[in-house]
Amino acid sequence: MPNFQDPLDQTFHALADPTRRAIIARLVQGAASVSELAEPFDMALPSLMQHIKVLEQGGLLKSHKTGRVRTCRLDAARLGQAQDWLAEQRALWEGRLDRLDAYLKDMTAKEIPDDPQP
Repeated sequence: MPNFQDPLDQTFHALADPTRRAIIARLVQGAASVSELAEPFDMALPSLMQHIKVLEQGGLLKSHKTGRVRTCRLDAARLGQAQDWLAEQRALWEGRLDRLDAYLKDMTAKEIPDDPQP
């Protein structure tokens, strides 16, 4: 498993897997035990625990163990950081594309016709 140092890298790595995104979607509804989280997936519990570990490292969930039951809950702070980064990137690219559009319109307006009139 890659060792990401930057928290944003850890978050996007955690979100890169569809199983982990499904776990996040379930936790939006509220806290759940690992057994409850495992129900929709056809995988062994140790495999699911690896996904839980990646989500914890990505700062997207927190878990605690009471007796034999490990309960997980969503920690949405990092999702907000990821959303902020995506919004910055979107604004940057929208600005670039707007400038490109204006440039192309300007170039089209200045085009010399292929068949100039005498």
